Amino acid sequence: MKAAVRYNYCSPNELTLREVPIPSIRSDEVLVKVKATTVNRSDCGVLTGKPYAIRLFAGLFKPRKPITGTDFSGIVVACGEQVEQFQIGDMVYGFFDVGLATHAEYVAVPVSKAILKKPEHITFEQAAASLEGAHYAYYFLDKLKLKEGDAVLVNGGTGAIGNAALQFLKHKKLRVVVTCETAFVDYLYKQGADYVIDYTQEDFTQFDEQFDAVFDAVGKSSFGKCKRLLKPIGVYVSSELGPYWQNPFLALAAPLMPGKKVRFPLPFSINKSMQFIHELIEKGAFTPLIDRNYLLEDISAAFNYVMSGQKKGNVIIRFD
Repeated sequence: MKAAVRYNYCSPNELTLREVPIPSIRSDEVLVKVKATTVNRSDCGVLTGKPYAIRLFAGLFKPRKPITGTDFSGIVVACGEQVEQFQIGDMVYGFFDVGLATHAEYVAVPVSKAILKKPEHITFEQAAASLEGAHYAYYFLDKLKLKEGDAVLVNGGTGAIGNAALQFLKHKKLRVVVTCETAFVDYLYKQGADYVIDYTQEDFTQFDEQFDAVFDAVGKSSFGKCKRLLKPIGVYVSSELGPYWQNPFLALAAPLMPGKKVRFPLPFSINKSMQFIHELIEKGAFTPLIDRNYLLEDISAAFNYVMSGQKKGNVIIRFD
């Protein structure tokens, strides 16, 4: 089978496409013929080993898995003898954030990991795009204790995380203000945003409203800059560590801080977030934003595009 391979942490241009054996499966695994996958921020960390914290999970000195990729959608073509919940021919999708070797034509997946049957009404591309960014959106929002009618500002409404966050918050009937560039203003209104700030025309940190929470889904701002946007007991949460890795430390100090606080939730159970995402897809309450499609042969170009910081939503790798 063809697979994207590297044996050391490297840049996108050092990732190579090679012929490797189709993986054998254990008794608790299924073999999936991959139909679509993505290149996302988790993949970039697994490829490059940066930020260095990811090496605690992906491999300290070199990657544990030579094949890149963290998510997939596809068709089950073989089942281990202990597998009962899937059978050959099932259309499935799944995700594991520290590496699952899915940038390949076939992948062996333990059924204990986050893998579910694909909703029938969505494509393989949509299924693959519904995982990584939506998983992080779920966990960053889950710890905020928001209730119907609360107001949230999402910085980065066209990112995979931020766009999922917008849809999740509207599903919970919250007021949502989002930022984006000019070309996507109408698109985000159609997705239900209550107000859209065009960041090319306006500094969102100077917006004249206060919120129960500010979610910096692209990690390009800071608690200090966003503090004026928060209500007296409002919460700031970011998808990134911050320019000085300050966000986890500010979150640890939160119990000692009066008033406005920082939270930095750790996204643990993928099974829990994926079940939530799956239910929203079934209800028609979540549709992932897809930017570009690449073939596996062009995966280095896909990585370079994602790492440029210019992608909108999800970048798909197709297997034609």
